[in-house]
Parts: sequence; C-alpha cells; structure tokens
Amino acid sequence: MFLTCTETVTKELVSWMRGHESSVFSISVHASGRYAITTSSDTAQLWDLDTFQRKRKLNILQSVGIQKVFFLPLSNTILSCFKDNSIFAWECDTLSCRYQLPAPPESSSILYKVFAVTRDGRILAAGGKSNHLHLWCLEAKQLFRIIQMPTKVRAIRHLEFLPDSFDAGSNQVLGVLSQDGVMRFVNIQTCKLLFEIGSLDEGISSSVISPHGRYIASIMENGSLNIYSVQALTQEINKPPPPLVKVIEDLPKSKLNSGDLKIKVTTGRVLRPAKSRENKIQTRILKQDLAGSFENKENELSDGLNKKRLQVLLKGYGEYPMKYRMFIWRSLLQLPENHTAFSSLEDKGVHVAFLNLQKKYPIKSRKLLRVLQRTLSALAHWSAIFSDTPYLPLLAFPFVKLFQNNQLICFEVVATLIINWCQHWFEYFPNPPINILSMIENVLAFHDKDLLQHFIDHDITSQLYAWPLLETVFSEVLTREEWLKLFDNVFSNHPSFLLMTVVAYNIHCRAPLLNCSLKDDFEYFFHHRNNLDISVVIREVYHLMDTTPTDIHPNSMLHVFVALTKGQYPVFNQYPKFIVDYQTQERERIRIDELDYLRERQMVEDMQAEVDQQRVEDEAWYQKQELLRKAEETRRELLLQEEEKMIQQRQRLASVKRELKVKEMHLQDATRRRFLKLQQDQREMELRRLDDEIERKVHMRDREIATTAKDLEMRHLELESQKRHYEKNLIRNQEAVAKEMREDANAFRQKVDLEEHMFHKLIETDQTQNQKTQKLIEENLAKAGQACLNADWRIQALYKQRCDDLRRNECYQEVARLLRENRRKETEVLDAMMGEEAKKWEEAKEKDFHLKSEKKASALADASRKWFLEKEINGALEHAERPYSKAVPRYQIGQVASSCLPQTSQLNDISEMDSSTCISLNQRRIQWDTMERELAERVRNLRQRLTVQARNRRRPPPLLAT
Repeated sequence: MFLTCTETVTKELVSWMRGHESSVFSISVHASGRYAITTSSDTAQLWDLDTFQRKRKLNILQSVGIQKVFFLPLSNTILSCFKDNSIFAWECDTLSCRYQLPAPPESSSILYKVFAVTRDGRILAAGGKSNHLHLWCLEAKQLFRIIQMPTKVRAIRHLEFLPDSFDAGSNQVLGVLSQDGVMRFVNIQTCKLLFEIGSLDEGISSSVISPHGRYIASIMENGSLNIYSVQALTQEINKPPPPLVKVIEDLPKSKLNSGDLKIKVTTGRVLRPAKSRENKIQTRILKQDLAGSFENKENELSDGLNKKRLQVLLKGYGEYPMKYRMFIWRSLLQLPENHTAFSSLEDKGVHVAFLNLQKKYPIKSRKLLRVLQRTLSALAHWSAIFSDTPYLPLLAFPFVKLFQNNQLICFEVVATLIINWCQHWFEYFPNPPINILSMIENVLAFHDKDLLQHFIDHDITSQLYAWPLLETVFSEVLTREEWLKLFDNVFSNHPSFLLMTVVAYNIHCRAPLLNCSLKDDFEYFFHHRNNLDISVVIREVYHLMDTTPTDIHPNSMLHVFVALTKGQYPVFNQYPKFIVDYQTQERERIRIDELDYLRERQMVEDMQAEVDQQRVEDEAWYQKQELLRKAEETRRELLLQEEEKMIQQRQRLASVKRELKVKEMHLQDATRRRFLKLQQDQREMELRRLDDEIERKVHMRDREIATTAKDLEMRHLELESQKRHYEKNLIRNQEAVAKEMREDANAFRQKVDLEEHMFHKLIETDQTQNQKTQKLIEENLAKAGQACLNADWRIQALYKQRCDDLRRNECYQEVARLLRENRRKETEVLDAMMGEEAKKWEEAKEKDFHLKSEKKASALADASRKWFLEKEINGALEHAERPYSKAVPRYQIGQVASSCLPQTSQLNDISEMDSSTCISLNQRRIQWDTMERELAERVRNLRQRLTVQARNRRRPPPLLAT
C-alpha cells in the first residue's frame, strides 16, 4: 500500500509514500500543515510534508489494533486510541508520552469506534456500539460526563463538533450520526437535543461540517448529496453573546439631587467618579469613561481575544507563544476566510506573469514554489498591479513559507499586509514609494542626524538603506525566530510600526554603518543578516513611536488598521492606473509578437526537421535492404542444417515413443491392482465402522437405562421427603387445633364459675334481707363498690375474649392461606389429585365458618345470660331498699348501680325474682351443655377428616407406584 500526493490544480503527481501494508482509513494533518499522520489497522506513521519522508512509525500487537491516531487542534499533541479503549497523548516533536487517560467505568464500558475533539482541544468525545457517549476533559485527564442517547440509537457511526463563531473554540454542540441514518445535534452541557437531520427513509451515510459551522454536507444512502443550512435549522446556534456593556437608566430629573452622579456599569472593573464639588468636572469624567468603554469594545477581537490584553502580554514577554502564534495572528488581522472568493481567484489558474517564476526565483522545494506561484497569481488576479510588481515575491515569500499548508490564510495575510502596512507604496509605481521613504528619512533625521549625514556624504539614499528592508519585510536580514518575534509586534500595533522598525534597525546598527564607506558595503549590509538583538530593536521602535513629534510621525499620514471584508475582497486600486494599463498593453503586445516569432521559428524548425528525417530514413532503408539480403542467405544455410537435425531427432523420437508405450502398459497394470486393493480396504473399513457404531449404540442404551434408574431413585427420594413434609404439617395443624380447644374449654369453665358465683351471691342477698338497716346500708354500699369492680373486670374479660376471637380468626385465615398455598404447590406435583383435595378443603372451610357462627351464637347467649343475672341482682337490691326508702334515698342507689352496670339503665320495670327465674337458668345451663357436646363432636369429626386427608396425601399415585 502507498499514498499519493497530487497537485489539485495541475493534477500532477507530487510524491508517493510507501510504508503501509494494509489499507489506510485515517489521515490527520497538523495545524501548521507540516506533518501528517496516516493510520491503518496495524500501524500509524508520521510524515514530513515538506520532504514527503517518513519521520516515525508506530507498530503495535495485532491483538490490540489501532482505532485512530490524530493531532489535537492548536497544539503539538498526538492522540492515539486503540481497540482496547486505551488512549495515549504524545508530544509531536519529541514523540514522548505525555499522559494516558484512565480506563472508563465498567458500568458504562463501550468499545470506542469514533472520536471528535473541540477546536480548542480541551474536550474529547468518544462513542461506539452503544447509545452512550463519553466526554473526556483532556486538561483534567478524566471522564466528566456520560450522555445517553435515545433508545432508538444502538450504535454511533460518526461524531463531529459544530463550530461556533462566539465560543472561542470551546464547542458546545455535538453532531451524532447513529446507525439509523439520523444525525442528531446535542448540547453537551445541557444534554438537550437541538435539531436533527436525515430520516429512516432517507438515511445519511456520511457527513461533514463547514469550518465556520454554517453548512452541513451529507452523503445520503441513496447516493444523493444534501447541503443543510444550520441557520435555517435553528436560531439558537450562532446567536451572538449578550453585550458586555450594561446601562442603568437614569431616574427622572425631578428626583435627582444636585450631588447625584451618572455612572455607567460595565462587566469589567467598576468605574468610580472622581471626588469633586463641581458638576462640570464630573460630566467630563463620565465622558472619558464612556470613550474608554467604546475603546475597549473596539479592542475586542472576533475570536474572543482583547487587543489591549494581547499588547500587554506582548510587552511583558516580547513575543507570543509559538503554540498559539498563528491563532493570535489570525485574530489580530481579523481574517474573513472567504473560501468562495479565494476559490474563484484560484480557479483562474496561474497568472501569465508568473509562469516562469522558477527561472527568476529558483526554490529547492517544489511544493513551496507551487504555493508561492499560486499566491502571487491570486494576488495578480485580485489587482492588476501585482502582476507588474517586481518585489511582490520577496514580500510574500516569508508568509508563503509560514502558511504553505493553508493557502487561503496565506493569501489573506499578504492581502491584509498590503492594504494596511503597504499604504501609499504604489503611488509612484513603478518607482519605489518616495513618500514612504521620505517619512522614514524625516524620522531618522530627527533621532540620528549624524547617521543620516553619513549616508548623505557617501551618496546613500533611502532607496538603499530603507527600501530593501521594506520590500523584503526584513526576511533577508533576520532569522526565522527574530522575524516572527518582530511581526508579533508589527501586527499588534499601528501600521506605522513597520516604518519605525526601519529607522530603529538603522539606529541600532549605526556603529557598523558609520564604518562603511563603499556603496557595495552598504548594499551587502542591507541584504544579508547581521548580528543584532531583535528585542533591543523592538524596544527602540516603541521608544521612537512615543518620542517622535506629531508633525513627522507616520501615524498622522497612515490610516488605522482596516480588515478585509467578508464575503468578497475589497477593490485595490491605489496605484496610477494608466501606467499599469500601459505596461500591461505593452507587455501583451510584446507577448503577441514573441508568440508570432516563436510560431514562425517553430515552422522553420519543423520543416528542417522533416528534411533531415527524410534523408535519415532513406539511408536507413538502403542499409536495411542490404542487411535483409545477407540475412536471407544466412537463413537458407541454417534451414538445410536444421532439416538434417530434424531427421535425426525423428528417429530418436520414435524409439522414445516405443519405450513410453511399454512403460504405459506396466503402469496401467499396477494401477488396476492398486485400485482393487483400495476397494477391498474400503469395504473392510466400512465393516469396522458399522461394528463400532453398534457397540456405541449399545453403550448409549446401557447409559440411558442407568440414568433412568437413577432418576427413578431420585423421584422416590423426593416423594419420601414430600411425605415427611406433609406429616409435619398435619401434626402442626393438629397441635394448633388441640391448643385452641383447650383454650375454649378453659374459657368455658371460667364462664361457669363466674355464673355460679353470681348465683350464690343472689341467694345470699335474699337470706340477708331482714338484717338491720345500718348494716344493710353498709353492705349495700360495699356490694355496690364490688359490683362496680366486677363490672369493670367483666368488661375487660369480654374485651380480651373478643381480642382472642379476632386472633383466632386471623390464625384461621393464615392457616387457610397456607393451605391454599400448599394446594397450589401440590397441584404442580400431583395434578391428578387436585379435584378431590379442592372438595375436601372447601368442606373444611364450610365447617370452620359454621364453627365460628356457633361461637358467635354462644357468645351472644353468654351476654344474654349475664345481662339476665345482673338484672335479677339489681331487682333484689331494689327490693331490699324498699323498707328503708325514708332513710336512704332511692335515686342514690340507682346512680351507683348505673355507674357500675351500664346495661341496667335500659330497664324500666324490675320485678321480684320468683321460681320461674331458677327454671330458666337451669334450662339455659342444659342448652349450654348440649352445645358443648355438639362442639366437641364436630371437633372430633374435623380431626378424623384431616387424618384421612393426610393419609391420602402420603399414599403415592398409582402411576408412580407401579
């Protein structure tokens, strides 16, 4: 496998690079355009695009595999991602490992397939065969967010951040192309879906976003190409940020005091008014603050940088960081990056004036020569004067060498330099700019008269000590690092800074210049590098900018910086148009005359070449005929010799044929015997294979019989365990029923004792009716208190009995639930017994319900009997109180009784207890005994049924028993 590098305009092959053994699926180019990384499945290679030579090769194990290797934007860091999810960062220059990202958490582990990085190189997005996205912070070297896409997303095929003009490279919108052909754009901070393109019917195969984020080009699955406008898709993206200046509205004039101040609030530092008593001074300070705020607003660059802060940084360090220099230059120059306009200039091809550029400026690198030729041609197509400007290649060459991999930026930098720092250069075309050189000479005369007088004495004009520096923009007299450091300051200041640099360079080198006396020495000095400290020269330039008077300062004669317009480039016509037109016409006339002369000379040369060629052809024909005659005689002699040899060879061939025929007969006989033996061996082998198959099937049958026997034994053991389990459940149920019966018997005995006690108490009350009044009153009072206590005790006892009844009811319900659960489990094992067991359990449930009904009836009978006994006791007490109604008020005893027995308040008439009362008590006792015997009989029947059911459960089914 090899890579080819082709010229896009001329379609010529520039170079081809070998080294990959498998197909290349990824190419990443450094921001400077000098290096490139190509990636295949087994290796990654780093190439130098200046020499097209391989710089380094990365080999890994085949089991690991490379997923992607690429450059991080605006940095010298290489990021390598492997198939085991390991990610390493390498230094581009030294190729040393800077860091490794930790492994992602196991809970959301995915195999990374696609990657995307923001323009500032701080956030890495990774995805694969999952609906999860991992966002890595490359500064903190940790995973800071996991985004889960909608459930319809099963795999991610492509990731790309949407550029924004106002986010300073920290892109917030991520485009995610999933397996369903839909590309969704998500805000990675709010995790909100902004918009989506594509559909299930018209899926997207691949997609790319323009550098400014205005358009999205997508190749659809049906082969069509769709271009989407981001501005039309959503209005939220590319919305400018809120203004930095915030204004607080003034209060009405009627509410203002004489000492009030108007203060304008900004987001920067707080502006405080100066202390003053006069309103005029306060107003002037406010105007200065307002002007300062507008100046700060003008210093704000398009990429979020501030020109004032950059100047402070530049004065502190002397230069911009190498890593961010190109980015800062593009921001300072406010390059519009008009791709369409530049493409139209580039499509016009190489300009006629620069067709033979390599003859006048022989450059070793073919690539650099092509870029210089294209840049100069684009400038010539932009404005006609640049096709006749002899020093334009010298002016543009350092920028072409610096931006050789980005021709658009190179063209716009040179164009911005010409519009701003080359003002008034073309007014005296084709002569050097006398007005600019006069400015330089005036400044030099003010700051160093002796040096200027030395130049005048030796007949050295400004065209010798100033113009060579300007037309080459100091590229001949400075090294690369010095030149970059100088133009950091040039692009950060007023256009007059470049002219002041010429004066500072002469003043700094005044010592060697004062020692020169010959004109050749001066020319050599201003066209070759000299030993100097560029930092001192730059400080001298700033000194000249501050100390030069206004009347001779170039500031007053040069305009401020003006950036190129967006969309289309501005018209450049600041030159004497008639001179350029005349030179163009003369050059066109000379070119036409030269073409005519060359055409006529070519015709003469063609005719002479035809005559010479005809003469050569005739001589060659005669020589060829002589050679053919001699060759014919030689061929005849050779033919006779060959016939003799052929006869001899035929004789030898006949003998060889006879020998071969004999050998063939022997081989056929041996083949026939070998074939018969092979058939016999195959039949014997088939018989042996049949015997082995029979033995194997017999062995398998024995194993199946043994396995079936083991299964039957296991089934028998399971049935035994189920049998023991059912017996335990039955014993547990019988114990619970016996315990319940014992509790019911104890409760019944307690009730009988209580009733006997109350009956004897009634008899004793009748026997003590004739005692003395005082003793009766005391006993009645004591009995009333005792009756109150007894009533409370009975109430508590009834409450406990009700609670006990409720608990028993819950136990019955729990038992019923457990029995139903057991029935469900038994149904899965013994389907044949399900119907009979269901009937038995339904009958047991009905008996249980009937038992509860009987218990409730018994409780009601107990309550009725208690109420009757209490009524009779109250009647006896009232009968005892009648003879002594005068001594003891009747209503007091009634109040005591009502407080002790609430049921007596419902009785209206109380009669004396007679013989019918005793008869009714005996009848109720007989009824209670009968109910107790019936209850005991029902309990015995229930136990017998449970025993029979348990016995039936222990009996195995007929099919298993056999």
